[in-house]
Amino acid sequence: MHTRSTCEKADDESCVKARLAIQDTLDMVGGKWKLILISILTDGKRRFRELSREAGISPRILSKELQELEMNGLVTRTVCDTKPVSVEYALTPYSETLSEVVEALHKWGVQHRKKIIENNSVK
Repeated sequence: MHTRSTCEKADDESCVKARLAIQDTLDMVGGKWKLILISILTDGKRRFRELSREAGISPRILSKELQELEMNGLVTRTVCDTKPVSVEYALTPYSETLSEVVEALHKWGVQHRKKIIENNSVK
């Protein structure tokens, strides 16, 4: 990991800055749902109920997660002029800056799942 190679002492300024950057990232996209919602929205805008169903998340939690994503500039919220009123969510151009993070997590997850399945089949 790059953070370790730049750290000579645990309290070294570069180590502190590296940990702070990681913490900032986790604060913004951490938790169970944010990256899942971002990955769903990469296929295009979705209405609130579609997101709730597709992610398997309760409306209360979904609302909270979407508010935080919107507050951090990753998602836009558009109120549609329909009856009844509906709301659509879409990714912002800024959300593209997370593409490498999402891809890395996907790649690691596939490898990890394969390892777990292999380990369980050996027993």
